[in-house]
Amino acid sequence: MTKVIGLTGGIGSGKTTIARLFQDKGIPIYIADEEARKIMELPQIIQQVTELFGSSVLLEGKINRKQLAQIVFNNPSKLKTLNNLIHPLVAKHFDQWLQLHHFHSFVVKESAILIESGNYKKCDKIILVTASEETRIKRVMQRDNLTKKAVLDRMQNQLSDEKKRLKSDFVIINENLKETQKQFDDILKILSNSY
Repeated sequence: MTKVIGLTGGIGSGKTTIARLFQDKGIPIYIADEEARKIMELPQIIQQVTELFGSSVLLEGKINRKQLAQIVFNNPSKLKTLNNLIHPLVAKHFDQWLQLHHFHSFVVKESAILIESGNYKKCDKIILVTASEETRIKRVMQRDNLTKKAVLDRMQNQLSDEKKRLKSDFVIINENLKETQKQFDDILKILSNSY
């Protein structure tokens, strides 16, 4: 049976970079945030999101993700409402994707809120990617063109690295590319020998 390796970390930690390293080694990766974005483009989801959060979240008939983010990342109950709509659909899609990759000894599921959502319980091993708060803020401000406050608002809605570490089997400190690569290689070796 295919093993599922959960890959998680706070916003800006570099988890997608680590996922791509797995992909470069021929290991299938599932990036939950990318699938959630695709789901948010479905007409029935656009309609439901508009009903829940108002027409201000629409821009040219599509979800304006920046506007929606401003609403949900400043209101935990609205974030929970959105997650309750999208996450079951992502989970169902992942199960279908996993069936297509059943012949691999293991796959990687990357999700920022793997621990928070409880989906870590469906993983055989968990890898946490960390970086200093300063590094994470700088990365996200540059990548997403957000203000420091907007990044901090998003960070507040995620568990701390300390809490995530308690559920993790491996930790990658992603500050220096050379060190990160070495940590990745060591973990890959362990996983390849185990599965």
